[in-house]
Amino acid sequence: MQPIGTPEIRQRIERDNPWWANADLEILEAKYQRRVYFPSFKALALNFDVRRAAILLGPRRVGKTVIIKQLIHEAIQDGIDPKQILYASIDAPIYSGISLDKFMEFLPTASRDKRSVVVFDEIQYLRDWEIHMKDLVDNYPRTKFIASGSAAAALRLKSRESGAGRFSEFMLPPLTFYEFLKFIGDDEKLISENGPGQYEAKDIEALNSRFVDYLNFGGYPEAVLNEEVRRNAEQFIRSDIIDKVLLKDLPSLYGISDIQGLNKLFSFLAYNAGSEANLENISKESGLAKPTIKKYIEYLENAFLILKVSTVDENCRTMKRERNFKIYLNNPSMRAALFKPVGIEEQEKIGHLAESAIFSQWQHAPGFQRLRYARWRNEGEVDIVYLRPSDEKPLWIGEIRWSDRVKNQFGEQTKSLSTLLKNHPTINAAILTSKTVHSLNRELEGRHFEIWPSSLYCYSVGRNITVALDQLGSGRSRNQAYQIKYKENKP
Repeated sequence: MQPIGTPEIRQRIERDNPWWANADLEILEAKYQRRVYFPSFKALALNFDVRRAAILLGPRRVGKTVIIKQLIHEAIQDGIDPKQILYASIDAPIYSGISLDKFMEFLPTASRDKRSVVVFDEIQYLRDWEIHMKDLVDNYPRTKFIASGSAAAALRLKSRESGAGRFSEFMLPPLTFYEFLKFIGDDEKLISENGPGQYEAKDIEALNSRFVDYLNFGGYPEAVLNEEVRRNAEQFIRSDIIDKVLLKDLPSLYGISDIQGLNKLFSFLAYNAGSEANLENISKESGLAKPTIKKYIEYLENAFLILKVSTVDENCRTMKRERNFKIYLNNPSMRAALFKPVGIEEQEKIGHLAESAIFSQWQHAPGFQRLRYARWRNEGEVDIVYLRPSDEKPLWIGEIRWSDRVKNQFGEQTKSLSTLLKNHPTINAAILTSKTVHSLNRELEGRHFEIWPSSLYCYSVGRNITVALDQLGSGRSRNQAYQIKYKENKP
């Protein structure tokens, strides 16, 4: 038997780079709607003044390959020679064992002095990719290198260990509720803007109906835009996303042999998303040892399947030894894929998924790591506590509900919020979400207080954060852009 020869590899590369033969070729993905992150990713990836490779991270099926093909289209439109643009999907078997520098030989007009763009898709399938990439960045000063991958845990770790000063990471998360409405063309139909960062539902019942759609299938562009996929969204999300991560990515990255145990743990966490948990009760329910659970939760977090939120007590102190925590789904539609879609009448389930959805929007913000929840004796609990970065004091708090009981039970529904407001003068604002009630400019314990429908609040957080990040395309830093559109001193 003979190894695959260079001519065969060249044929495959030429097939994957059709713009070499036809500069006027229309790239199919260029027609697709762009995500709100595209301008900021383009600004990072095609900045030839900075000698860094752009590492595009994100869960499976959130559109990484699409955004890369759109980037190639715009690079050609911006005047880069199509023959100086190379795209290779490293997971193709024909590329097995080929080092990254070998690909540079296949560029039709390869030159260290000409502006070039080289893209390595699914780069996690190449062993020691980070070492080769660093060498390329050093040796080709006029080339912008871009890599993407779904196995984010390994990619992030290796990029930080070996690529210091040479790699810039860019996160592409699932669709926000704001993006979901834009993708289906319902944004302007259902939402009106009353001022900077302030939105109102034109029809709250219609917005809630779309919110339930979002909870069931709305986090993935393909499930939103493709009617065939949408009709069987559960199968698409379960087989193409969850199963591939649980059965392929994580076992291969970490050498996990108990795949059944990992699958069982994720199903348990997904079913109880939004509920408080600890290693003790998870161990009893799953049959897994606590050290294994702790390790698996870290893996699931790094694979963008779950979000873990730590607790503080009524004094808003972080526990020295973490005992309790909450697990949310990185994308709430994963629960529908594992079990069944939630119906508009299933109030309790929607409430838990609404929490996951809102935390999913917040994960895009630079301040996400400062979000906690508060829990104390006598069943007191507040779902969101934002800690000020300077001194870890609480700055604003929020409770997430899917009911309108606040109309008739205001004191009972705001009891936990009031407790924290009384005890912490640093808190300047509080928010309570509802099913349909929207009431701004209220007061609670002498502090600013707002009531928002959960669906509208979810939309607002997603829109204000993602639109702010979009301003990165104008050259602002991530934090500068965030501060422009969404002040961190507001819930």
